[in-house]
Parts: sequence; C-alpha cells; structure tokens
Amino acid sequence: MTVRSIITGIGAHLPKKILTNDDLVKIVDTSDEWIVERTGIRQRHIAADGEKTSDLAIKAGEKAIAAAGLSGDDIDMFIIATFTPDLTFPATAARVQAALGRPGVPAFDLQAVCSGFVYALAVANNFIVAGQSKNTLLIGCETISRLIDWKDRSTCVLFGDGAGAVVLKAEDGGQGTSTDRGILSTHLFSDGRMHDYLCSDGGPSSTQTTGYIQMQGKEVYRHAVVNMAQAIEEAVNANGVGVDQIDWLLPHQASKRIIDGTTKRLGFRQEKVIVTVDRHANTSAASIPLALAQGVDDGRIKPGELVLMVAMGGGFTWGSALVRM
Repeated sequence: MTVRSIITGIGAHLPKKILTNDDLVKIVDTSDEWIVERTGIRQRHIAADGEKTSDLAIKAGEKAIAAAGLSGDDIDMFIIATFTPDLTFPATAARVQAALGRPGVPAFDLQAVCSGFVYALAVANNFIVAGQSKNTLLIGCETISRLIDWKDRSTCVLFGDGAGAVVLKAEDGGQGTSTDRGILSTHLFSDGRMHDYLCSDGGPSSTQTTGYIQMQGKEVYRHAVVNMAQAIEEAVNANGVGVDQIDWLLPHQASKRIIDGTTKRLGFRQEKVIVTVDRHANTSAASIPLALAQGVDDGRIKPGELVLMVAMGGGFTWGSALVRM
C-alpha cells in the first residue's frame, strides 16, 4: 500500500484592514500606476495593532479543520511556516496548538521565508509517509507589515499579511503513480550564497532587533524566474507528466512580473495560473495556501485535478510540490 498525504481541508484568513495603492501614495513617493506596472499589486491586507501572526493562523486553522470534518482533537501535528513569529520563542505553533488542539502532540515552526509553505509541505508529507502523523495541520502565516520600512518605496509596496492552512490526512494513495490522489512529490533547493539579495538587516544574535526587509529587486527577479522554472521541471519530470497535463499552477505570489516570466519560460497558459497578488500582495509563506483557498472556493480547482505549487524566497530557498486534489 502506498501512503499518500491528502489535502482534506483548506482555510484562509486575511486581516480586515486593506491598504490600497492610493493609500500608499499618502505616505511614500509612489503612484498606483508605478506599483501596478512593476508588480501587478493593487492592494494588500495589513494586520491591526495587536493582531499577531498566531491570531491569523488560528482563524485559518479553524476553517481548515472544519472543512476537513475534524475537530482539534484529531490533529496530531501542528506545523507553522512563517518568518514573522509572535515571539523569538516559543514557536508560534505552540500558541496555535494551545488554541486549536490537544496537548502532547508535536508543534513547531519552519522558516524558509517565501518557500516556507512548500518546505513545510515536504516535511509534513514525510512525517505522514513515515507513519508518524495521521492528521497534520499546516499553516503558512505572516505579518510582514511588522518588518517593513514604510519610507522605502522599493519594498513597502510589495508585502501584505495573511494566513492559509491545510489539513493533510494519511490515506491509501492507490497505485503509487501520478494518477494517485495526494502529494505526489516535493522538491527543495537552496543557495546561501545569495543571502544578501533578499534578507532582513536585523536579528536576535546580530543586532538584537527584528530589522527591515532589504532586497535587490533585479537579482531577485532574475533568480526567481530561473529557479522556479527549474523546480517546476523537477516536479513534472519526477512524475512523468508534461507541463500541458498540469491543471493549475499555484506560484508564490511575489509579483505579476515574476509569475509571468516563469510561466512564459515554460509555456503555461495564463488561464491555468492562479493569481492573487493583485489583492493580497506578497504574503510570503501564506501566499500559496491563500491562492489554493481562492482557487477552491471559487470553483476553479476541482477534486482530481493536478496542481503544481512552486515558490522562491530569501536565502535563496526554492521548491515545488505536485499534488492531485
């Protein structure tokens, strides 16, 4: 029997506050036209004062657990993908577990920046395949607005806050082929030599501050298109499928230019790409599960369809996951 990790529940939560491009014009030297032309972003959600990453995660997690037809007592592992935790320690996952689950089961954070959800998906899948988890709650969640220098127009226009969650359940996967339901494969990569192209200028052991996001946009774009295309090719080749057999591409929502550059490189049709960056901006580890939730909620993504998730983030880290819904 082949054990597969099946996505049985999906949930999403966005803060109520919406910051439009016109709102940004009032606080930084920019314009709606400049932002849309370069990024495709028109608005982003911003956490309210006192609203923490765990608050967003808990709400998304509640929805995913309910959608899976489970209760918190059924969850035997909590994994949070984030680079904006509530505190340096303990893990944000511990706070989420306390709110949603039962004591005694594993709960931990994973940090791979914008690739965090794909990395965490791989980790969760391996626990399930190894027989160490039956129902895992995985949440990608961020309050990136806390790390933004609102005077820096090159970065402050790019990011937003939010949370997306999935419940992964261990089930008999079928024949062990690409026709099976569930996670078919994951592919992870990193290159620490690119550290300075996308990073924070602070941290507990260096500056004793959280710092602000620093980015060299041209380098990030160039590497993102190449690396995400490579990760997509790894996934389709590993499973013996063609790009034309992918029903939906769920790319990390960094910018419309990066999404368009990646899809053009591989020949993906635009109508097969889920895009939410115009409304959510870059929500890092939350962007893929938020896009997944959107695609399922509006009826585009259907059971049995082949979905390819791909991301790249600071570090650099990048990766892909091929999933049959």
